[in-house]
Amino acid sequence: MPEKNIDLHGSAPDKHKFALLLIDVINDFDFPEADQLLKHARPMTRNLLRLKQRAQKAGVPVVYVNDNFGRWKSDFRRTVEHCARNGRGREVVKLLRPEENDYFVLKPKHSGFFSTTLETLLRYLETQTLILTGIAGNFCVLFTANDAYMRDFNLFVPSDCTVSNTKKENDSALALMRKFLKADTRSSSGIVLRAAQKKSQKRRNRLQ
Repeated sequence: MPEKNIDLHGSAPDKHKFALLLIDVINDFDFPEADQLLKHARPMTRNLLRLKQRAQKAGVPVVYVNDNFGRWKSDFRRTVEHCARNGRGREVVKLLRPEENDYFVLKPKHSGFFSTTLETLLRYLETQTLILTGIAGNFCVLFTANDAYMRDFNLFVPSDCTVSNTKKENDSALALMRKFLKADTRSSSGIVLRAAQKKSQKRRNRLQ
């Protein structure tokens, strides 16, 4: 009997109880009130970049969960290039540009879970706790947090790594997630990330 597929045939090799989700940060900001949102997104970007770097160092999988801006094609590289060249948030995209080992999921609606492969990916990554970040806190981050909570994930939504059109709207969304979704909204610097314990020896023992 063939060995059970444990990593999506090599497509999800990382194993960690945490996963960092960057929601709609690859963004062309081509919509009403974009300038208002960008005012908050620009300073948030550096906080998120530092968190991403810490996650990478600890071996925490980084997953970009993103709308497909421009024409609908399942090609994230094209989405990145479109937003980096044409969007008003080019500096945000360039700082948070995905790297070779990052994962991505394209979503058709607000929630990262709705009609996407995100849940399957997280199961193979063995994720128990999600760190939700990105744009906008009172829409796509909030909707993704709702669906994550219903799937029994533990939640961090660092207050300095998500933004909405106004601080008031963002604070209200964080308060909702804190109260009803049991989300921890401490700042990103307070989230402790440690490397996962190796399981290769345990797996070898099971096969013997």
